[in-house]
Amino acid sequence: MDEMDYTRKFNLGDQRDMEIKAILTTVYQALQEKGYNPINQIVGYILSEDPTYITNHNKARSLIRKADRDELLQTLVRYYLTH
Repeated sequence: MDEMDYTRKFNLGDQRDMEIKAILTTVYQALQEKGYNPINQIVGYILSEDPTYITNHNKARSLIRKADRDELLQTLVRYYLTH
């Protein structure tokens, strides 16, 4: 059988998880640099989806809005349960 005859399965979830991790890491650092409690601010944002919980410093507010809160929650829960 030719290699092209096999069905291939691609998993883009891992790539998206890495993107979300990079987003959260950048947002966390921006909040920390501005003197906020990053965990409280990110949780506030996830619960309310109110962007004012996130600073504009280093474009963190626009960055976090690139992922919807369902994606953020799924990624956080998946990471927590697998590590």
